Amino acid sequence: MASNKIQFRSIHELKDPSLNGKLALKEFQEEIPVEDFLGDAEKSDASTTRRDFLKLLGFSTAAVTLAACEAPVIKTIPYVVKPHDIIPGVPNYYASTYFDGFDFASVLVKTREGRPIKIDPNPAAGDLGKTNARAQASVLSLYDNDKVKQPKFEGKDETFDKVDDFVIKGLEEAKASGKRIVLLSHSFASPTFKKLFAEFKAKYPTAELVTYDAIPYAASLDAAQEVFGQRALPVYDLKGSELVVAFQADFLGEYNAASLETSYAVARKPGANMLRHIQVESNMSLTGANADSRYRLKPSAVNKTLVEVYNAIVGGGSSDKLANELAKELSAKGSKAVVFADGSKGAQVLAHLINQKLGSVAFTGKANFLKEFDKARFQEFLGWVNGGQVGVLITNNVDPIYSHHKGQDFKKSLAKVPYVIAVADKKNEMYKAAKAVIPVANWLESWGDIEPQSGVYSLMQPTIQKIYKSRQIEESLLVWKNGKNNAANNYYDYLKANSASVLGGTSFNKALYNGIVASTNATTLSYAGGNAAQAVAELGNFKASDLELVLYTKTSIGDGTQANNPWLQELPDPLTRMSWDNYLTISPKDAKDLGIENDLNARMQLDGSIVNLTVNGVTIKDVPVFIQPGQADGSVGLALGYGKKDSGATADTGVNAYPLFDGSNLVISNVKIEKTGESHEFAGIQLQNTLMGRYDIAKEVPLTEYLNVAFDDEHHGWNKPLEYHTISGALPAGKIDLWDAFDDTDGPHFNLSVDLNSCTGCGACIIACQAENNVPVVGKEEIRMSRDMYWLRIDRYYSAKEKIETKEGVERGLNVPQLYDILIEPNESPDVIFQPVMCQHCNHAPCETVCPVAATSHGKQGQNHMAYNRCIGTRYCANNCPYKVRRFNWFTYNLNDRFDFNQNNDLGRMVLNPDVVVRTRGVMEKCSLCIQQTQATILNAKKENRKVTDNEFKNSVACASACSTGSLMFGDMNDKESEVRELYSSNRRYHLLEEIGTKPNVFYHTKVRNRAEN
Repeated sequence: MASNKIQFRSIHELKDPSLNGKLALKEFQEEIPVEDFLGDAEKSDASTTRRDFLKLLGFSTAAVTLAACEAPVIKTIPYVVKPHDIIPGVPNYYASTYFDGFDFASVLVKTREGRPIKIDPNPAAGDLGKTNARAQASVLSLYDNDKVKQPKFEGKDETFDKVDDFVIKGLEEAKASGKRIVLLSHSFASPTFKKLFAEFKAKYPTAELVTYDAIPYAASLDAAQEVFGQRALPVYDLKGSELVVAFQADFLGEYNAASLETSYAVARKPGANMLRHIQVESNMSLTGANADSRYRLKPSAVNKTLVEVYNAIVGGGSSDKLANELAKELSAKGSKAVVFADGSKGAQVLAHLINQKLGSVAFTGKANFLKEFDKARFQEFLGWVNGGQVGVLITNNVDPIYSHHKGQDFKKSLAKVPYVIAVADKKNEMYKAAKAVIPVANWLESWGDIEPQSGVYSLMQPTIQKIYKSRQIEESLLVWKNGKNNAANNYYDYLKANSASVLGGTSFNKALYNGIVASTNATTLSYAGGNAAQAVAELGNFKASDLELVLYTKTSIGDGTQANNPWLQELPDPLTRMSWDNYLTISPKDAKDLGIENDLNARMQLDGSIVNLTVNGVTIKDVPVFIQPGQADGSVGLALGYGKKDSGATADTGVNAYPLFDGSNLVISNVKIEKTGESHEFAGIQLQNTLMGRYDIAKEVPLTEYLNVAFDDEHHGWNKPLEYHTISGALPAGKIDLWDAFDDTDGPHFNLSVDLNSCTGCGACIIACQAENNVPVVGKEEIRMSRDMYWLRIDRYYSAKEKIETKEGVERGLNVPQLYDILIEPNESPDVIFQPVMCQHCNHAPCETVCPVAATSHGKQGQNHMAYNRCIGTRYCANNCPYKVRRFNWFTYNLNDRFDFNQNNDLGRMVLNPDVVVRTRGVMEKCSLCIQQTQATILNAKKENRKVTDNEFKNSVACASACSTGSLMFGDMNDKESEVRELYSSNRRYHLLEEIGTKPNVFYHTKVRNRAEN
């Protein structure tokens, strides 16, 4: 017999049987007021108990989860005929060339179902295939929703047909009247582009190609012209060098249009012939932070020291103590030494002449063609514009109004040009000044070629159809040269035909497959001149002042070409660890004298003074000031490339420093600072997850001690193996365990090696990890709240004035801010160590034992796994992680108007990797050692019935693949031939916090400093 009992879940349901239906209809119609409690200052003081808060948070998370169970209806169109080169779920790789006018790299582009999602270095290109953070992030710039999306005429949408009519009309009028036609382009070392422009000029004889770069390397090119007789930059290789002395030269950054990271890392391998690096500079640069010995001097003093070193080297002697010491070391090393200098033409001329005197083997004789700016010709162009001689001006994705120090004058003079056409990617100043606008095609949508240096030819190919109605400059020139709808307007055919003269016997398809090949251009540089007296006089004319300014570029933003890329804006600066800002760096002493403050509150958030900066009569208002240890007294630094207006929501960050830059001299005197009384909120990530103050985290040892003292010496060992003292006596840490070990010899067991000696802190690995693993951008406000989502961070450690253990801090009554103030207060010229930290994938992981739902567990291959749909967000694992590498999703970052970055729009989400799930609010996440890649590598080998090679595993994690210096090395410990297993046997190897017994699968190598210790 059926039961007559009424079943109900509440008294309210019993009284109203229709309640269930009503609740079902209204279940998620109203927004749950989480923000009322999490964001309202007045309600934050309410007497809400912890239990109530957790109930609220738990209910809201549950609501989102239940709502997600009903997926939206999306109409899809299946393949009728599948493209033969696309297999769903399997990536394709294409060799191409990354070039945006500022950066160059030969790369492999990873695509999924026809869309690029990742940039990898091209191993066939050697040093020219290494990628920096900007190259890694460039794939996101393809999917920039703020781009110009179709041609414009007088501010309104128009077709290419109508715009071409306007341009051709202007070209014909200029040709008839004899007025000049100027194509103003960034440096473009493309043989095919040059040939095409020559043909364009043949049709329009008054046409001129003028080069303009925001950061033009004018001083470097002028110095090369004088010393080598050619306007090309010299190429250096440090592999055979044993001493490098740099004066203001950030050669691990953008010095001479190429980073020397790779050869630098090779030369820095610990040993008897290890490269010694001496840096003399004002700003604490990335290169200076990696130096063995660093001397901080204001720019005028750096110039003086360089002159004295030159005098001592050529035999004139010097009364300067530092200069004599440097000259002595340089002379002793002879041809195995090299000098770099930057800041002005005179400094670089002297550096070249010193290298000539030394016979430096670092000078290869090869020429770098990536920079072509000629200041005299650009000034001539400005004269044409001001004189009304230009009939047509076509700008190829450059914006002098923003980046030239007299940009506003240039803007006014454009009124004298009847036809202004901007080939642009953003609605910037040039866009607004032009009558016609053509959206520029991204490099991932374009065909092209580049000749970056002597004997090298690199091809660019599109890896996706043009997303919007865009066109590269070469396509436009073909249309304007040949006329509309001409069969010869296909740039691919034109490029293929022209490349035959450069490729020699190599087929075009083979060159395209490899991405980079040898060219017939064998240009070499040799010392042919150089006026030392003139260079000395130029440096002597630099007038010293109380404060002197050094302009520089950050590793993230560069010249500002990709300023609207949120990955790059959020990437912390390697030294300051600040993101979403540029700022005036100042020394602690000068800050104290000027009353400038940086205050750290109890949440570890940094606030700083704001000033107005005046340089030679030009004022930039509201510049935040960051007190930078290692900054030379009497000097300040400011990064270029920020403060771009009308170039996207993200680009309008920071202040524009270009009005202070004359295009040649990066060092400027006559600087004044005026406090505004206002305060700036910085967003930094150094303090929230640092392991500072906990034992020996970033280890280092002098080279002489490394070579002459056994690492495990009982009394003086510099890397003594850890031992535990037990009732049975001292035992090695590896012999003592709380748990039974399991067999991990069957199949691969992964380890990651991190060499602190070769990590420069460049950040390319961070962006590579972000791209591969769909790590969201959270914005400045969340970064300031210590809620970054990075799976990999690079901690920067200074040598502190005082070392305080936690126990001592308690005994002295120091609270947390006071303790950190002491720990982070470095010496006046501190040593710096960069330490990448990711999930350590502990074999005995503290996180695993505390998870109440087993969301995190250990795999047989050594990886610590995360099951996102099992995680309930207790955060116990994060609390129990000694390495602070786990991240909690405070919000759903995708499809969330609060986080208006790439994951908030359909175009931006095209960059997401479909092999990695997009996480949602309330779950924990962290490094997985790119498990999707390692498993794909294993499965590929299994299908081919073969063993995985060590090289395949090396490139299967994003961070190691992107590392230009080889600091990160990944591999299988069960492969006896693997490099990671060999590295594990090094006497420099150690584990982070080994004493707590977590047994990580990530290990580190002690940093070695090549200098005599006091």
